[in-house]
Amino acid sequence: MMNPKTKDRYYKFGTYLKEKFGTKVYKITLDAAFSCPNRDGTLSYDGCIFCDESGSFSNAHSSLLPIKEQVKTAIENLPKRFHAKAFIAYFQAYTNTYAPASRLKTIYDDAFCDDRVIGISIGTRPDCVDEEKIKLISTYKNPWLEFGLQSVHNKTLKLINRGHDYECFLRAYELAKKYNIKVCAHIILGLPGESRDDMLYSASELARLKIDGVKFHVLTVLKNTKLEKMYNNTPFKLLSEDEYCNILCDFLEILPSCTTIQRTAGTGLVSELIAPLWVKNKFETQNKIDLILKERNSFQGIKYHLN
Repeated sequence: MMNPKTKDRYYKFGTYLKEKFGTKVYKITLDAAFSCPNRDGTLSYDGCIFCDESGSFSNAHSSLLPIKEQVKTAIENLPKRFHAKAFIAYFQAYTNTYAPASRLKTIYDDAFCDDRVIGISIGTRPDCVDEEKIKLISTYKNPWLEFGLQSVHNKTLKLINRGHDYECFLRAYELAKKYNIKVCAHIILGLPGESRDDMLYSASELARLKIDGVKFHVLTVLKNTKLEKMYNNTPFKLLSEDEYCNILCDFLEILPSCTTIQRTAGTGLVSELIAPLWVKNKFETQNKIDLILKERNSFQGIKYHLN
């Protein structure tokens, strides 16, 4: 139901953090110079068709800086702008469990070099975790794993050269839950060949799992990606802003109200963007999502009981 305190029609991650910690919490993005098995030849040299050489990393930090220095720099700069008093160390770029557990421990330990770091969020792939790594992650304060799922449909995962199937995600999810680690799934709306019903089936699956968090992305064509070549050779339809917002609202209605929504829109790497150009207007998109839910007199979870 709609949050009576914030009047929000979906469960924003910031609201969850404020409820849990009693203060504003900000994610600081970190780059530990990891690689990816889908780029180093272990699975492929091509990577996912939508991913460029930045590995989905949009922050200005340099991997040349030690993790402790990145944390220190972020904490010194952010409070003035965002009034944040507590922080989550977010390992974002590439695959942040793609190393032996002993190396991971050193990297993750360094992220907690300041007492104001009260949690850790680790972006990775479901095929790059095992029980040893999951057990290690569970020893840290307030751990989250962010899995790049993108879709629950194996035909789509194969098309985008993901390098794993949905069953792999399910195994990783169950392993994380065994050690009480919260899981956020990244979902891309508008992937080639997926209908509205296909996208909403992904919603039903995540609702069935009662996933802890979801990050939404719209399919974007970036420079120097395989998707760019596909788009230039045989242009395909990308979601309009209205289509994206309406499907996202449909998705929200299916998810349980306890699932945190960690992202609905973002500008990403604007300098690398080819299409769709409307993604540059992050706040406009967020406002449109709010307006659609209001016009529907709807909210996150309204259709959850029907699943």
